Amino acid sequence: MNIVQMKIRSCLYSTLVKALGKGRWDLMSAVCLERKPVISREMNETEKNFSKMLARIELENSHKSDHEMRLEKDMLQAEMLKSKSCDLDIDLALQQTAQDFEDASVDEYNKFLFGSRVTEADKTDDLQSLVRKLDRHLLLVVQQKQWDQKVWIMPQGLRMDGETMLQTAERVLKEQCGMDLTVKFFGNAPCGVYKYKYPKRFRETTEETSVGAKVFFFKAQYIAGHLEHNRLKCKEFKWLGREELMSSVPQKYYKNISQFLIDE
Repeated sequence: MNIVQMKIRSCLYSTLVKALGKGRWDLMSAVCLERKPVISREMNETEKNFSKMLARIELENSHKSDHEMRLEKDMLQAEMLKSKSCDLDIDLALQQTAQDFEDASVDEYNKFLFGSRVTEADKTDDLQSLVRKLDRHLLLVVQQKQWDQKVWIMPQGLRMDGETMLQTAERVLKEQCGMDLTVKFFGNAPCGVYKYKYPKRFRETTEETSVGAKVFFFKAQYIAGHLEHNRLKCKEFKWLGREELMSSVPQKYYKNISQFLIDE
């Protein structure tokens, strides 16, 4: 059992115990929605050298290709024609040789222009666009009001009676981000938990008032679609990389969610 699993079990147990006493905690579900990298990252110097070594070993151990066999056949036929040891076949002479094919292929390759890894969204620093940082993970955060301030956090909401925590996460995502998003949730169990107490000035004195919230995170992968932020609760949102996430969300919040995010 890892640290995250222990924290989840501890929070669930303490919630049951405190529900019997005076302190009651609100249960919330949050969605850790990620867009996976679209292209591979650029290789560093060590990776480039290793790749070259593998290519060299593969070339040394490989059999000759059809093109190489054809190239040798054409060279042998050219030598025979030069020494006049065989008659000239007009139809064969008019065919494209292996060397002609290789030269044409090399010329086509030299004219080919690779697409830029930097998109327009990268240049304009459009944090609401998914067409940026194509070789990195992007994570969705929304701006929500907590008491008297606005904070950037993952989409989250209170659990309703009769719901499982996963059902709450699915509902929250639809309510805040719209029905157009197609996502895939990974499993029924949460991947992390974060708890915080409500400020005293916002708590009432009655025993029914919750002392704080316990937020259970569920991982999901972005598949397709767009956020319908114009007509939903989620008026402000960002797709952030790891470095941007660190500087945008509250420090304690980031310290907690970083335990279940994949390092890049």
